[in-house]
Amino acid sequence: MANRLLTRARQEWAQHQFEAAERSLTNVLALAPDDPEAVRMLGAVILRRGKHAKAIECFRKVLAVWPDDDDLHIGLGIALYEQGEVDEAVMHLRRACELAPATASAWFNLGEALAREAHTTEAIQALQRALELDPAHGSARLSLARAQANMGQVDAAVAGFREVVRRDPGNAEGWFGLSNLNIVQFDQADAASLERALEQPNLSPRDYELLAFTYAKALENHGEYAQAYDVFARANASRRQRMRWDAAGEHRRVAAIMGVFQQDLPPPNDPKLGHEAILIVSIPRSGSTLVEQILASHPEVEGANEIKDLQHVIDAETHRRQSAYPVWVPDASADDWQGLGREYLAHTARWRERTPRFTDKSLVTWYLVGPALAMLPAARVIVVRRDPVETCLGCFRQCFSENSGFACDMDEMADYCTDFLRLTRFWLEKYPDRVMDLQYESLVAEPETEVRRLLDFCGLPFNQACLEFHKTARTVQSLPSAAQVRQPIRRDTARSALYGHKLDRLRQRLRDASVIAK
Repeated sequence: MANRLLTRARQEWAQHQFEAAERSLTNVLALAPDDPEAVRMLGAVILRRGKHAKAIECFRKVLAVWPDDDDLHIGLGIALYEQGEVDEAVMHLRRACELAPATASAWFNLGEALAREAHTTEAIQALQRALELDPAHGSARLSLARAQANMGQVDAAVAGFREVVRRDPGNAEGWFGLSNLNIVQFDQADAASLERALEQPNLSPRDYELLAFTYAKALENHGEYAQAYDVFARANASRRQRMRWDAAGEHRRVAAIMGVFQQDLPPPNDPKLGHEAILIVSIPRSGSTLVEQILASHPEVEGANEIKDLQHVIDAETHRRQSAYPVWVPDASADDWQGLGREYLAHTARWRERTPRFTDKSLVTWYLVGPALAMLPAARVIVVRRDPVETCLGCFRQCFSENSGFACDMDEMADYCTDFLRLTRFWLEKYPDRVMDLQYESLVAEPETEVRRLLDFCGLPFNQACLEFHKTARTVQSLPSAAQVRQPIRRDTARSALYGHKLDRLRQRLRDASVIAK
């Protein structure tokens, strides 16, 4: 009976019927609880279904039987990484490469993990090794191109993405990789290829969206802005169908945060705690990556990119108190805030191994400026703002991750921008000595004046490298900006005027919210 169920599970696995395979394997293990092959296969199946903690349990159990199985180390490494156990994950992925040095998948998974953790030089080496072993490994070629872009190897990245679409003309990730660099000009042949790719049968929603966003960029390249806007709108409407976003709920959350932080918090035990941290707060496509690149060009500052440590610390405290943020904030004592600050600094210690200061550029930090400054009273916060119409259009034109539902609908984007400006204005008024307002347009118009003001606010001496930021060699994890920050400041990036009446509704909504002039 167990063997028959195991055979069925293999068939279901081969047909990608993972839910059915999980049921079959659960039944196998009810009859033979210690069957290592069934446990191993269950681990692989539930890993595909996103049940990472259970997959870890399965893989650990089977590794005790087969400690030198490279596939088990790969599976365990992937599961551990998804659970946030990065160091142990990388250890198992390295072990897989030692056990099977001629296996492309081992090098690919190691390279992918290293790239995500900004160990980009080593990631590139691992991904190149994967491609040497298997030139047809499309995922490795895509990951390599992204890593090269993040390191500023833009020509190599373009060539990599081009090779992906040469081998597979309908490859959505390859086309989007080119588009996402925001420097590639698509010609008529590219536009025709994209039109054909969009006509492929049975496109997944995600592939349709990636191709559509890219096609819209191609239309822009040929001056077809009205048509481009309509393509962006259709692609965003597709995304919005599966995005969880509650604009009214977000508005209420901002009001609740402001209400809580109207009250003074207890004075800090150690006013100097957190001097190491420079938090950069913005809406996407507003210039925050440029500001981080400027700061990271200073010899005393490491650019940590979009890290999530602050959010994780606050989320953990929220879970511990069994109360929602910001409801628990008035109950936190000076000791509590100091403990959270030290926890955050411990989590971010890797970013101070070479320099005394570091930047934290998470896109959710604008909600968390209050707790951040309670935890880290000596930290500095930079609010980066851009013209609201340009900001909303920039987000609407960008196919973000699944966590950016606000950008799929222009009305909701306008509301998000309004809430951002409302709350960050509150932080600026509440903490004028610790929060700085930096307008993107001012930075572009007078870079030296604004860079000197920025460095002075952060307590950093002026350094010429901050004006020559495009020469700084570092990993930039935000792919849409990774190539752009390797160029000197440009003054011709505004594009809203090109869209004319297509943005009339957006402008009116922003006027009604008193965000732009009547």
